[in-house]
Amino acid sequence: MGTPSVAVFGAGVMGIGIATLLVGRGVPVTLVDVDPARLGTARERVRAELRFAHMMGALPRSGPTGELRTADDAAAASDAGWVIEAVTEDAGLKAELHKEIAAVVAPGTPRVTNTSSIPVDELACQVPSPEDLVGVHFMNPPYLIGTLEVVRGPRTGERAMSAVRDLLSILDRKGIVVGDGPGFVTSRVLHRMINDAANVVEEGRATVEDVDALMEGCLGHPTGPLRTADLIGIDNLVDSLKVLYERTGDEGCRPSELLLRKVAAGDHGRKTGRGFYEYGAR
Repeated sequence: MGTPSVAVFGAGVMGIGIATLLVGRGVPVTLVDVDPARLGTARERVRAELRFAHMMGALPRSGPTGELRTADDAAAASDAGWVIEAVTEDAGLKAELHKEIAAVVAPGTPRVTNTSSIPVDELACQVPSPEDLVGVHFMNPPYLIGTLEVVRGPRTGERAMSAVRDLLSILDRKGIVVGDGPGFVTSRVLHRMINDAANVVEEGRATVEDVDALMEGCLGHPTGPLRTADLIGIDNLVDSLKVLYERTGDEGCRPSELLLRKVAAGDHGRKTGRGFYEYGAR
């Protein structure tokens, strides 16, 4: 008997990255999205990400590649062994989607929310079978980053936690279990730092390049906070900061005016070709 399939909801940057990791490790995937334009390009985007992952040595070139199916309806996830939701960082949207998912999957199917900041229990209190819901914060791109946060909400059951451990073992990923709460660990620390870095640039105290060079050279940050913002997606970063600010009241999480201007201008980072830096085609 082969590896059970995974249904991934959302064919945006994170959904495509997660699907790439899965099929690259031999796991069959059903990628679900209601946007026909996104769905229409999904196969080519996954193929492009796979080529890049192989070039970087991040996924094995030999061995099986999981089948990729696409669908525009939640019912396509009915036979999935795991479900991963990777839609935009909007608590209401995520909760409604998890209600749809819970209605079509078999009882006990683990449902993962890939969120960078929304508390798992905030979603769990709105959906059926909250014991099946667990948070997994995949970092971007998922096939390059081998460690991730696993967020156990107060209602998350042991069966769901065990199922997630099994999936991460198949994917050759290390999961670190953390407590629930806005931003968990990585976003609570990193996103505030990126926001501060943007404010320093906005105040004219240093250039983008100098902020990143200082954080790399003095503090050992591997890429610098503003180049990291481009990788995350500045629009996603702002959404996450808004969640943190609304739920903690921390003024340090109020999105920088510079970040807001970049989002308004469509300069979202690598995925749009321009953010704090400019990027050519891969």
